[in-house]
Amino acid sequence: MTRLLPLIALALLSACAAPLPAPAPSALGGSEAQQRANRAARQFVQVVQTVEPVAERECRERTRGLNCDFQIVIDDRAELAPNAFQTVDRFGRPILAFNIGMINSVRNADELAFVMGHEAAHHILDHLAKTKQSATIGAVVFAGIAAISGAEAEAVRNAEQLGAAVGARTYSKEFELEADQLGTIIAYRAGFDPVRGAEFFARIPDPGNRFLGSHPPNAARLKIVAETEKALRQQ
Repeated sequence: MTRLLPLIALALLSACAAPLPAPAPSALGGSEAQQRANRAARQFVQVVQTVEPVAERECRERTRGLNCDFQIVIDDRAELAPNAFQTVDRFGRPILAFNIGMINSVRNADELAFVMGHEAAHHILDHLAKTKQSATIGAVVFAGIAAISGAEAEAVRNAEQLGAAVGARTYSKEFELEADQLGTIIAYRAGFDPVRGAEFFARIPDPGNRFLGSHPPNAARLKIVAETEKALRQQ
């Protein structure tokens, strides 16, 4: 069941920020600005209605015992930079969250469908749990090394926090590429063009290939989308 709700406060257990500039006040007249907002809203609803059933089907086919009842929520704070992320509520229900900036920043339904498929893929691939596990291992290892070295309690706590951060990012690039691949499949099977949708990456800063960076280079993401879409067409 889909619910379009305002998102006031939600723990960001997993985030895929789109670092585009925050939306500037519209220079359009009130009527034209409202029409554009209405078009964006209609497009969002149409994409949700089309993509969510496909994402849920992929989730149920690929997993066992995972909650596949996606809830779509909207953060209606207009001042925030465009962002979308996946998390779960306290009952384990998967949440796909989009803010107004993201909904207004996409240039077409293909981009929105790809982003939605990507976020759903993070849940289907259980990336939250895997990230948490990696963070826990990193915290234990770093804190253990500090303790064995004779560090004081505060230094051990600092090492634990550092270890958790390093652990959480260890596989983040791989997770993003995995989500891009499965997100491509979801968008394609929902009737959208994932290659066109991935053009969204061309408008955000390229993170390059930084050590322990959270996202892979844009070129790598575009490549896996193109290869996956080609394979789908050949099936």
